[in-house]
Amino acid sequence: MTEIGSRLQRVRIHRALSRPNLLLGADRELVLATGLASIILIFVVLTPTSAVVGITIWIVIVGLLRMMGNADPLMRRVYLRHIRYRPFYRPTASPWRKY
Repeated sequence: MTEIGSRLQRVRIHRALSRPNLLLGADRELVLATGLASIILIFVVLTPTSAVVGITIWIVIVGLLRMMGNADPLMRRVYLRHIRYRPFYRPTASPWRKY
C-alpha cells in the first residue's frame, strides 16, 4: 500500500512576496503622505521659514515612523483593524455581565 502524502514537498517563497512593503524603513503609505504634506507646506507658504519647518517635520516624523516600522512593520494595518472591530468586541468578561 502506497502513501500519497508521505513525502513533503518544498516550495520556495521569495522574500519580496513575504516582506512588508516599506519605504525608508517605515510604512510606505505613511511616509508618502508625510512627504506630500511637507511639500504642500513648503510650496504653498513659500517662505524660508516654512521650508525649514516642512523639512524638519518630515525628518522627525519619518524618524518616528521608522521606529514604528522596526517595532512592527504592520502596525498601521493592525491599528486600523483594531479601530474597525472595536464595536464588535466589547471589553467585558462575559456576555451576561451587568454593565
